[in-house]
Amino acid sequence: MAIEAPVEGSTETEREAPAGSSSGWSSLRPLALRIHFYAGLLVGPLLLIAAVSGLLYALSFQAEKIVYRQELTVPAGDRALPLSAQVEAAREARPDGTVTAVWPAAEDDATTRVLMSAPGIEEGKSLAVFVDPYTAEIRGELTSYGSSGALPLRTWVDELHRDLRLGEFGRHYSELAASWLWVVALGGLLLWLGRRRTAKRELFRPERGAKGRRKVLGLHGSVGLWAVTGLVLLSATGLTWSRYAGENIGAIQDQLGGATPAVSAAIDAGSGGGGEHEGHHGGGSGSAHQGADIGLDQALESARGAGIDSGELAISLPAEGTGYVIKERDTVFPVQLDSVAVDPGDGTVIDELRFADYPVLAKLTRYGIDAHTGVFLGLPNQLALAALALALILLIVWGYRMWWLRGSVRGQGFGGRPIPRGAWRRVPVSALLPLIAVTAAVGWFIPLLGISLLAFLALDLALGAVARLRTRT
Repeated sequence: MAIEAPVEGSTETEREAPAGSSSGWSSLRPLALRIHFYAGLLVGPLLLIAAVSGLLYALSFQAEKIVYRQELTVPAGDRALPLSAQVEAAREARPDGTVTAVWPAAEDDATTRVLMSAPGIEEGKSLAVFVDPYTAEIRGELTSYGSSGALPLRTWVDELHRDLRLGEFGRHYSELAASWLWVVALGGLLLWLGRRRTAKRELFRPERGAKGRRKVLGLHGSVGLWAVTGLVLLSATGLTWSRYAGENIGAIQDQLGGATPAVSAAIDAGSGGGGEHEGHHGGGSGSAHQGADIGLDQALESARGAGIDSGELAISLPAEGTGYVIKERDTVFPVQLDSVAVDPGDGTVIDELRFADYPVLAKLTRYGIDAHTGVFLGLPNQLALAALALALILLIVWGYRMWWLRGSVRGQGFGGRPIPRGAWRRVPVSALLPLIAVTAAVGWFIPLLGISLLAFLALDLALGAVARLRTRT
């Protein structure tokens, strides 16, 4: 939340809380300032990249609707064709593809999205063929990614935000940024709350009449106060699918019984799915499933009869030994994410899963990830993400600005110095030992945080050694 720390002798020193109001905080404050300074200064560029790309991502949802309106929308008609006819039109348009899933049109003016595996499509992505549900006209083809169906524009921005489009290696940047964001945000919050001020309103808005560095500090602190909760939540949810910390979070979630459940689509050997009518597909699964197949339309009717009636659905077609899986995909609160599996042989529901039956931790994880990716509340969610990203950009810029202004005040020309070394010596042993233990535990649980913290300490020790050598010579 800040890239700021005062230095002794500055003409504009920090105003601490009244002496004696919190002796513990008085001893911890110099250490918090020093860590906050280095974290903000060195991790700030990574956070800035994450914030800028995150802002672009939040805006990409609405941009996608404009750029791909040809593929996404159609004039509303009177009566939609059977879903099997729409899928058959997509197959004829792309005979080299294998249909894997179908997203029926969720609104009167929306297209049906037929997802395929096809030559030239990257692993983890699908070819989306957009079909007019009223005429079976092909409106276009695009690459689709993820459960939210990101199209090329949003996918490109998402990959930039996630890994700088560098693949697995690039994921280290986003995990490092997420690992430090909550530390910098909460550290800045404590420092801001610990300042002495003449009026309580200065806590929530910049001090009136302030100028120079003091004005920038007021903007930095008050905006940070308003944004801190959102920034911490972004950090926490971002870590859930990170490479190293994400594995630890997933392991703990599994141990606590909070793993996300999934509907079982396996068909028993003696069920109707493996009947005598080999090769009869009924507009269903293409070449993947070789048993009797009631077809997409009947499978969808069976799912609706089981209560899967959300406007937004995803139908996964059966493969050998599995049935249809029909899922609700309405993530706008209150979410509708129930799912059922349907036997392709006779249309019976062989398994069902209700979102209400998810473990509490699985629900919270779902809410958190959807909020982080901008699909939990639709447009309000995306606007909130954009506001948080913009706030983080301003906080980083203001932090560097304060660092620059402090150097100007001291006549250094380029930035100031952090609080003098040895701040940890002022912390009482009764507080220092638990602090070290907690830091070690957090560093183990969030590996890139621990490794980078050790790197900061090594850098600080090296700079201290160089300074002592210069003093002696």
